[in-house]
Amino acid sequence: MKKLLAITLSLPPMTGLTAPSMLADAELEAVTVTASTLSKPSGSASPVTILSEDELRMKAGHSIGETLKDELGINSQSFGPGVGTPVIRGQAGPRVRVLSNGIGSNDVSAMSPDHASSTEALLAERIEVLRGPATLLYGGGAIGGVINVIDNRVPGHLPDKALEGALEQRFDSTSEETSTAMKLDGGAKQVAFHLDGFYRHRNNLSIGGTGIDSAAVSVTDPSLTVVDNPSGYLNNTGAEAISGSAGMSWVGAPGFAGAAVNHLENNYGIAPNGTGQETTRIALRQKKYDFKSELENPFGFAKNIRTRLGYTDYQHTEITNGQPGAFFTNQSYEGRIELTHQDLGPLHGSVGFQAQASDFNAIEKLSGESIVPRSLINSYGVFAVESFEVGKLSYQLGARVEPTTISPTNMADLNYTPVSASAAAIWKLDDSNSVNLGVTRSSRAPQVQELLSNGFHDATRSFERGNLQLSKETSYNLDLGYRYQSDAFRAEIDVFHNWASDYIVQQRTGEFVDEGGNPCITDCVPVLGTGQADAIFKGYEAKLIVPLMENHFGMLDLSLFSDYTRGEFVNGGDVPRMPPLRYGLQLDYNQNKLAGYLRFTRAESQDHPGDHETRSAGYLLLNVGMNYQLEAYQGANLMLFAKGNNLLNQNIRNATSYLRNFAPEAGRGAEIGFRVSY
Repeated sequence: MKKLLAITLSLPPMTGLTAPSMLADAELEAVTVTASTLSKPSGSASPVTILSEDELRMKAGHSIGETLKDELGINSQSFGPGVGTPVIRGQAGPRVRVLSNGIGSNDVSAMSPDHASSTEALLAERIEVLRGPATLLYGGGAIGGVINVIDNRVPGHLPDKALEGALEQRFDSTSEETSTAMKLDGGAKQVAFHLDGFYRHRNNLSIGGTGIDSAAVSVTDPSLTVVDNPSGYLNNTGAEAISGSAGMSWVGAPGFAGAAVNHLENNYGIAPNGTGQETTRIALRQKKYDFKSELENPFGFAKNIRTRLGYTDYQHTEITNGQPGAFFTNQSYEGRIELTHQDLGPLHGSVGFQAQASDFNAIEKLSGESIVPRSLINSYGVFAVESFEVGKLSYQLGARVEPTTISPTNMADLNYTPVSASAAAIWKLDDSNSVNLGVTRSSRAPQVQELLSNGFHDATRSFERGNLQLSKETSYNLDLGYRYQSDAFRAEIDVFHNWASDYIVQQRTGEFVDEGGNPCITDCVPVLGTGQADAIFKGYEAKLIVPLMENHFGMLDLSLFSDYTRGEFVNGGDVPRMPPLRYGLQLDYNQNKLAGYLRFTRAESQDHPGDHETRSAGYLLLNVGMNYQLEAYQGANLMLFAKGNNLLNQNIRNATSYLRNFAPEAGRGAEIGFRVSY
């Protein structure tokens, strides 16, 4: 009965002012996708999710994962309040590529659940989530999808006014967090510039109930003796982050070319294990340099050429009891050139080349012992994505070949050649009905830490072991969707079935060792081993949108929504850290400059947690919010907003979180803020 109820689904925003609303307009109405040159305003053969303008402002959270976690099929892989990386249809890490303005963020957030992403939702102008053939423009191994965070760091056009800008201020009661973000755009003649920055400070997080699930910890970490289990808050979860960017471009009739620099510092705490013996904080620093250009009609065959080049200098130190521990560094170059060709008959699309070179290292800072050997990683990708129409059918095809070489210090090179391909089609039966079908073969090389990890990791409090015998991971994915739209209601349902061959998984082995990797009796830590096995993922996303009222009192819409993912190994057992079944309803109200929402979500318990893991209980989540728009001094616009989150004060254990038994999600809280733009 629950799954039958869950098949009925979610609501789109009624206008651009609407708060969290499942992005139905991004999939049911006209969209323009800057990340893919192939998408048309009339729609896409593959699912596309877009957040922008006031909807993005209302949904923006402490991380990209938290910002997107209410979208259908998307969750956040939290690791306490300091980290929130996105999970799409149960896939996370390297299977979800997070981009910054079209190229990789190139931090190490995809390598471990405790590593924060360097992308920032507060500064984003637009966030796009792509699936299907268009993902092959950016990486072949993105089984879950691609998330592109666009912030205009390198200006692509002259602003409408000589000077434009925005200032945003927020306060969140759950951690007494204050955050400030600003941006400034200007230009004259053919020169455009951009400045932005943010500052965030928070104290310990308020929660509903106790921090540590002692019964679950006794199963996963039986050697731990919990002596400090605070109720109502989480120790050592405060954070402070600051970032600034400056960019400049030359803009002319043929296009633009420009560069930008960004500096980020983020210091955040990890919820303690309750023994009272140690606390861990992570001090993150990143410098990023970007070049970007676009040329329109550079020669006869090309409509445009887009070039991106970035250099990232990233490092973070895990500091335990004031002493530096695990130290991760990653210096990387990434460049791509993408050519959108003139239409070849009915065929229109893009071809391109992408290259990435990284110098990665992970050591214990005091002892100098290696966690992951220093490795040079080089990959080269050649890709093409094409689309065409035949009658009522629209097709999209994509292919990518991406040779990858990993060269560890004092070891032989490891070579892989992933090949990915995808096809999707949308059939417009009539003005109200359409069907879409997608088939994808997605292949990726193992990551360096999956191959070579061999050491104690402070933040995850585990001994991590890689596996040099890993081969390529390949997934065959089938997506089938149906859309209906009329004046009476709108509906969507997408079902998927993925067959993953040699699926790479890091999970608890049931073994316990000391921090040196030796057999132990006391002070033991669990072993996280990396292996491969064939796996199957299946599930759905669905939503139903019903207008309830539209008169002089305003507009009121009801949305019913649900999503579900099941992951299991072919030879038995469950894939760990899968999201649970979710379903619920949302009411959206809009009248002139006032918009508000009430959202109620039920998440069922996760009773398939994986070997040596513990189940997570279900929960009820009630959120409300509103925003009001008004015109301020001399044409400036002012948006006031307020949100109430987890109003039932539930003790929520996030099933996708490695740290869920030690760090529940935020408790009851209120968030207020304003944004001035001019």
